[in-house]
Amino acid sequence: MQFSEKWLRSFVNPDLTTDQLTHLLTMAGLEVEEDEPVGVPFSGVVVAEVLETERHPNADRLNVCKVNTGTEVLQIVCGAPNVRPGIKIPCATLGAELPGESADKPFKIAAVKMRGVDSSGMLCSAKELKLSDDHGGLLELPADAPVGADVYQYLALDDHKITIKLTPNRADCLSLLGIARETAALTGNVMNLPDVSPVTPVIDDMYPVVIDAVDACGRFAGRVIRQVNAAAKTPDWIVERLERSGVRSISALVDVTNYVMLELGRPLHVYDLAKLNGDIHVRFAKQDEQILLLNEQTLTLNDDVLVIADNSGAIGMAGIMGGDSTKAELTTTDVFLEAAFFTPEAIAGKARRYNFSSDASHRFERGVDFNNCAEGLERATRLILDICGGQAGPVKSVDGVIPARPPVTMRVARAVKVIGVDISAEEMGGIFTRLGLENQIVTEPEAAYVVTPPSFRFDLNLEEDLIEEIARVFGFENIPSNPPVAAAAMFSHDEALRSIHDIRDVLADADYQEVINYSFVEARWEKDFAGNLTPIALQNPIASHLSVMRSSLIGGLIANLSYNINRRASRVRIFEVGKVFHRDESVVDGPLTVAGYHQPLRVAAIAWGPAATEQWGQATRPVDFFDVKADLELMAYPLVLNFKKAEHVALHPGRSAAVYLGDTQIGWIGELHPQLTHEYDLPSAPVLFEVEALPLQQVGIPVYKEIASFPPVKRDLAFVVDNTVTADALLSVLRRVAPAEVTDIGIFDVYAGKGIEEGKKSLAIRFNLHNTQKTLTDAEVDTVMSVFIEAAGEQLGARLR
Repeated sequence: MQFSEKWLRSFVNPDLTTDQLTHLLTMAGLEVEEDEPVGVPFSGVVVAEVLETERHPNADRLNVCKVNTGTEVLQIVCGAPNVRPGIKIPCATLGAELPGESADKPFKIAAVKMRGVDSSGMLCSAKELKLSDDHGGLLELPADAPVGADVYQYLALDDHKITIKLTPNRADCLSLLGIARETAALTGNVMNLPDVSPVTPVIDDMYPVVIDAVDACGRFAGRVIRQVNAAAKTPDWIVERLERSGVRSISALVDVTNYVMLELGRPLHVYDLAKLNGDIHVRFAKQDEQILLLNEQTLTLNDDVLVIADNSGAIGMAGIMGGDSTKAELTTTDVFLEAAFFTPEAIAGKARRYNFSSDASHRFERGVDFNNCAEGLERATRLILDICGGQAGPVKSVDGVIPARPPVTMRVARAVKVIGVDISAEEMGGIFTRLGLENQIVTEPEAAYVVTPPSFRFDLNLEEDLIEEIARVFGFENIPSNPPVAAAAMFSHDEALRSIHDIRDVLADADYQEVINYSFVEARWEKDFAGNLTPIALQNPIASHLSVMRSSLIGGLIANLSYNINRRASRVRIFEVGKVFHRDESVVDGPLTVAGYHQPLRVAAIAWGPAATEQWGQATRPVDFFDVKADLELMAYPLVLNFKKAEHVALHPGRSAAVYLGDTQIGWIGELHPQLTHEYDLPSAPVLFEVEALPLQQVGIPVYKEIASFPPVKRDLAFVVDNTVTADALLSVLRRVAPAEVTDIGIFDVYAGKGIEEGKKSLAIRFNLHNTQKTLTDAEVDTVMSVFIEAAGEQLGARLR
């Protein structure tokens, strides 16, 4: 909300400087985002009148002017094309200081000779006074400008444009009246309200209005005004206030409606009466009904959009923007002026759905005072009659369902406890009164204030809301900053569950960098990387391409990889820990769940480029499946993962595997599919994995293992198996039958070729055995080895090499 400080001070004028005023508003919750002076300071510039001009004897483009400054008549040489007798302009007298290149280097006016003619001052353009970039001629002032007046004061350039950043609940401060209420409550000053006295009707004309959507439109008031001059010039004081509030002047009728909206917070709309066709109806749109708006945008409406309609169809989106078919133009003579109240629920989100916004929708979707429709009409009518002339009819108001404003109770003791300051009940009552809140105090069962929220405060619904009002007006700066006092409780740590941060640390130690991506992704990513053709769609996406919820983390990592490659990164290793989203009707609402949706936490990582940074100690080679597999196993330790060859829509068919923890699949690992590598314009395929986080966190309670003082035993066995048997399958069989003495089983060689029959391969396995109570004998070790040989032969058809 941007506004002119002088405009605000016309409502309430506290004895505060601009800095003090902006600080006061900020500390009361109306954060001042910007405070910009309207004019660059200058001095010695007065309103002057050009008495006569004549051509310069030595220059064709210069004029010698006689100028009345109110105290003397000066001779000034001027080259402006619009200089002429009778106009009033800014005149910089001798010694005047105009804005220069910087604040500490003003441009000083001195007497000079121009082509041999004395010049005692300078006639100024808007650009020379730093009012605009217009250098086409002198700045012409109104004919009634007082000669000799200081231009800086006359143009009110000592004003400031103040912008406040409002939270969505403070819709009442989207007007000068609302900000003035706050200022008066904070300072104790009395407000000077604008004149909203009723205009006496001189005609009996009224236009019929019917509210069909009574729950969405609480009130619709209107007035017919005939014989207006729509082409009349808007007064300079209105234009000035509008421009300093960030609104450009359009026409007298539009300017008046914008002015009243900024002044009273009351959006209005003007219809050309001659263009209305039949009764006005406030209803919901028919499905796929079309409307051409004032911004020249044609929309196809859904049936939940509230519209203003006549016999021709929709003529405006209620509370958002009027239609082009009934707009008032410069040739309009008869108008229908509308002031209505639409519920925030009916307006919220509708403008954003169609990718635009308006000042009216910004206010209505937050809540507009439903009791000032008549005041807004009267104020606008008076301005229209004063500017455009005309004959006004009576105000006609039709009501739907007006929002109830139930009283809210605030316990005095509770407020004192929450705020932390002993504020008396009398002071609290005074604050409510200054804020314009009707209140009364009760004493049973305890002292409390019962406050009836006014029609302009939609944010007062709970006891906490009233406590906040007390704290704001009392002053946050007056509340001492005491450290909190609370009982510190020690919570036990589940030793069987490791933190997700521990998993992050392992990946970071393995040279991966963490990224955080949006949970909103492109629908294309879901199809390509998860095979999901029916992703969860967003009703109101933050961007058109981020339209669905992710069911996989892979798409975001591929986008991160592409971003880095495009910026000449030669080696990329990144990971993400985040939730994915699946439909699941079995899920019910809970503290961490949403009904109908499963949101598991996953860990995903991707590696591309050299396996190690460039160095002299080892040859450069690209990262491969086994490098990333080793990183995944390191992350899972002390849990042991199994890998089974399988295909995934996003992974290379021959270089991918399903990841298992025990008999449960928890994810995937592999090289990106060649087709996707090409489609996403990657120089080569990255290797990636994505696994569920929760199973990896469940490491179990640490178990003490006795350190043996007896020597370990190592034995190697080479098994010949079919090529279709994977090393992981053999290791799984051996681990299942391993007795307690076996501390580790690992593969150290794979061989196929001479000495091994066709279709077979040799897998060499090393066994570590250790007994904490004694030294193992050869016979005991041979017994264990026979168990392994028998199990491998029975289950996999393996034989010793």
